[in-house]
Amino acid sequence: MVGQMSSTMVPAEFFARCDALVPVLAAHADEGEAIRRLPDAVFEATREADLFPAVVPTSLGGHGLGLDELAQGTRILAHGCPASAWTISFFMQHAWLLSRFGIDANEEFFGSGTFPFAAAPLAPGGRVTEVEGGYLVSGTWEWATCVEQSEWIMVHGFAPGAGLETQFFVIPVAETLVEDVWFTSGMRATGSNTVHVSECFVPERRTLPALDLIDNTRSVAGDGLANIPLVSVLALVAAAPALGAAEAAVDLYRERLQERVLAYTLGEKAAEQPAAQIRLATAMSDLASARAGWAAAIAAIVEASTHGTPDQQRRAEARLAAAAAVRASRQIINTVCEGAGASVYKTGHPLQRLQRDVETLKGHVIFDWDRTAELAGRVTLGLGLRPTDMA
Repeated sequence: MVGQMSSTMVPAEFFARCDALVPVLAAHADEGEAIRRLPDAVFEATREADLFPAVVPTSLGGHGLGLDELAQGTRILAHGCPASAWTISFFMQHAWLLSRFGIDANEEFFGSGTFPFAAAPLAPGGRVTEVEGGYLVSGTWEWATCVEQSEWIMVHGFAPGAGLETQFFVIPVAETLVEDVWFTSGMRATGSNTVHVSECFVPERRTLPALDLIDNTRSVAGDGLANIPLVSVLALVAAAPALGAAEAAVDLYRERLQERVLAYTLGEKAAEQPAAQIRLATAMSDLASARAGWAAAIAAIVEASTHGTPDQQRRAEARLAAAAAVRASRQIINTVCEGAGASVYKTGHPLQRLQRDVETLKGHVIFDWDRTAELAGRVTLGLGLRPTDMA
């Protein structure tokens, strides 16, 4: 029977638990880079803190929290490690995605007090053939974040004979081949490997038309993300690790200024240099602006969702705000690193890892500035979305 997993958690408690996990993520950040996935200690600590069911609807045993909690909690976690925070947030979001499937699937995913851990590479592809009782699915999907610790994977493919219409299919990871390809300069702890599927049977109950998921049109009791489109959730939450990394970088820079003595001087302190003071204040100001714009976009999309599914304009604005937050976070980190000295690029210094993580994170398609800005401008001019636009 579904709905027996955990008791409901209020936002303040959720944020407090995220904050308590920051030292754990920080302590295992180097390990996450070395093993190229979420460290077991971080995974278990997050499970013990009962954060994974954060946005699972209360009717399925989750906490039913909303977009603000999910995004702000992810931002807090990123102070310890952006890549680990990203991965934890994906586990939370993907469980919510599975809650959108029907009753029979929910019994399978959430029944008997279980919680589903799932990867979900969202780009459509592969080959799908309709057969009695379901579908045969084959193909290759890249960027499968957290697949190494998942029991399910949700892949996106074109519906048979339906033109550009697509469907989502949920497959046990044990029935796939995971290819270890995640060798990157940053975001290593996400374990975003490639998955191969060959003629895997997927029963009808584990499929869902893509528009039902992307537009979030299905009703689930106790769902704090009700009516908020998938792309808006993905973009605004995925921007959170970048903002959290920028906050952590500014904090590290301030601490470094207070202790650093400039090389090739007679003991001059960095904190006493006007240029350093200006650099710090500039980073603080830019950070406050970036965080405010991101938070305002979250509030706007949440408010719009109380009246039904947000329109194209609101969706485009949410994606633009998310991309702008990442763009600003990257610049803030670069600003402080430029004034922090060469020693911050030693392997063990957290500033270089924050910089590498955000440089890698910004490559996600949802943050492609040219495509995002074009989409927002197009919608604002009344031209509407094209079939392949994500909003």
